[in-house]
Amino acid sequence: MPGIFEILILLVVFVIPVWFFWRIFAKAGYSGAWSLLLPVPFANLIVLGMLAFGDWPIHRKMREADVQPPAA
Repeated sequence: MPGIFEILILLVVFVIPVWFFWRIFAKAGYSGAWSLLLPVPFANLIVLGMLAFGDWPIHRKMREADVQPPAA
């Protein structure tokens, strides 16, 4: 039976980053469910690469509507 310390470690290491990335994916226009692949070895690299270098759906929609994204 895991103790409170193990549950807190699990929460910090797995659950909170997945929740953060769920929000990031949703704001980028992707499904937040992509963040569930982050704890999976090698799949996390592919998912983060897609997020970093891919064409975000929200930007695609903005181009179609002829709206400029805010400068970074």
